[in-house]
Amino acid sequence: MSEPFLIGDAMTGGYGKGPDILHGCTITAEKGEIAVIVGPNGAGKSTAMKALFGMLNVRTGAVRLDGVDITKLSPQERVVQGMGFVPQTHNIFTSMTVEENLEMGAFIRRDDFKDTMTQVYDLFPILKEKRNQAAGELSGGQRQQVAVGRALMTQPKVLMLDEPTAGVSPIVMDELFDRIIEVSRTGIPILMVEQNARQALEIADKAYVLVQGRNAHTGTGKELLADEDVRRSFLGG
Repeated sequence: MSEPFLIGDAMTGGYGKGPDILHGCTITAEKGEIAVIVGPNGAGKSTAMKALFGMLNVRTGAVRLDGVDITKLSPQERVVQGMGFVPQTHNIFTSMTVEENLEMGAFIRRDDFKDTMTQVYDLFPILKEKRNQAAGELSGGQRQQVAVGRALMTQPKVLMLDEPTAGVSPIVMDELFDRIIEVSRTGIPILMVEQNARQALEIADKAYVLVQGRNAHTGTGKELLADEDVRRSFLGG
């Protein structure tokens, strides 16, 4: 059986010389799949994402992308290898225009990226409409679209989103999830950390519930939504 396209394999680690936050945690994502990480506050969800992106020390375990071991690579080197990462905060240049933000996303490319820009505008029509406006003047949901669009400009092999719907209204959350589904349909695996667990599980092909840095439950989104233990413990019944 072939290995998953992206795998954080039995990751144990933490920040700097601090204590371990992850304990043998395994996260995978396949092409065209939406994989979601949920769990209580302090469960290590964002830490697992950052471990995959090289922002903390993985003391044991490994991270592999498309068959290549990238465990020792820096975040910048992982971007070159094909990782697109959208952090929860400080993920756009507020004083630059929307279009300038997208152009910044193409910094590693040496080819003509106009076609990719067109694809991003097709995906997020509001960004085309506001392309000459300062990104800092946009609504929260529109800013998130800029952040995701900028990550797509690198033509990533995998897109990782850290709480993309944090602080946006339910209507905007639904719209963002619709756009995320559209991106996954292009074949790009999407790995997402989400506080809005129930809504995230509804669109998840695969889901992980983490508790104290460990895998507690794994299954399809529908399986975990139907799991009484998961519902009672993490979804409010």
